Amino acid sequence: MSITAPPPVQQAVPLSRRSLAPDLARGLMLLLIAVAHAHMYLSGHPAGFRGYTLDGGLLDRLVAGIQILLVDGRALPMFAGLFGYGLVQLADRQLAAGRTWPQVRKVLRARSLWLLAFGFCHALLLFFGDILGAYGLVGLVLVGFIRRSDRALFWAAGVSTVLHVAVLGLFGLLTVTAEKGDTPAAMADPMEAAVMRMIGWSGMTPTYFAVSVVPAFLLGIWAARRRLLEQPAEHRALLRRVGVIGTLIAVVGAVPLTLIDTRLWDATDAIGITAYALHSVTGIAGGLAYAALIGLAVAGRERHARPGAVTRALAACGQWSLTCYLLQSVVFVALFAPYFGGLGTQLGDAAASGVAVVTWLFTVVLAATLSRTGRRGPAETLLRRLTYRRVR
Repeated sequence: MSITAPPPVQQAVPLSRRSLAPDLARGLMLLLIAVAHAHMYLSGHPAGFRGYTLDGGLLDRLVAGIQILLVDGRALPMFAGLFGYGLVQLADRQLAAGRTWPQVRKVLRARSLWLLAFGFCHALLLFFGDILGAYGLVGLVLVGFIRRSDRALFWAAGVSTVLHVAVLGLFGLLTVTAEKGDTPAAMADPMEAAVMRMIGWSGMTPTYFAVSVVPAFLLGIWAARRRLLEQPAEHRALLRRVGVIGTLIAVVGAVPLTLIDTRLWDATDAIGITAYALHSVTGIAGGLAYAALIGLAVAGRERHARPGAVTRALAACGQWSLTCYLLQSVVFVALFAPYFGGLGTQLGDAAASGVAVVTWLFTVVLAATLSRTGRRGPAETLLRRLTYRRVR
């Protein structure tokens, strides 16, 4: 009697054969994440709904206004959509290699579980606002939606959006009513800061971040089924509509909170909470719109045989997205934390964003340089090895 061996583990797609648009979107998204996170390491100032200082100078208020209008609450859903898109790509490769759906589901759940573990370590050591744990949790719980119908995806996305608004209202209420205490970024004792980061992460990951991720994650699955970013030239009309309409919705929805958090509008608490919820929920449209616009840009370049050096560098950063995301936190802790560089009490929002841009550029150059030899990011390599360790 012969025993049929299971299909071999599907090898990772060589970097040179990866689709350009998803990687380019991830690379540019990391810039948005960097500038959205850097100011969260500052301390010693009263802060608004999005964590920007309320006593900053004119330049600080201008930078904060631009970021609230165009960046904050837009990078997270963009990454969520790309995460859902990437899970479908991974599942398709596994199925093409001859694996059954139960085997593929096991791989996806293992990857999501390890991503949750990465998020735990990231929060413990570096950043209370970690988002890896939320993606891992959502992937672990909702992996079955990869096989569900489009109708089920849209229904679930709609229901999760309503839940998202309810959670936003709760967090907005806590922002204006809770007693203000020291944030982990303000704590000089690294052990005390680590404890506070874990308390915040364990509460916010399942309640705030994960709920925020779900709508865009599900719509990313829908987009991947149609290969919108892998074949953008065939979907120009749809990408254009999503890009234009989504950006318009996101900008209009961000205006009230931008005015409030930059002190141009002295609104009541009720209006502030409403503006906070509106800003975040319209950010879902903004994140998806940004990904669509990048797909359009790639479609417009398809007549060129080879992307330019800058495009290749940005795509390399996207290929190293997990490594580059973690490197951002390492740099920010080294510069801003009271027990290291201590700049968190000395810089304002504008300077913090400047540091973020330089940090992102550093990761782009690093990824572009090291990926020329086909090398993958160390965090990506570790995640892959852990995922497939028992999947044979």
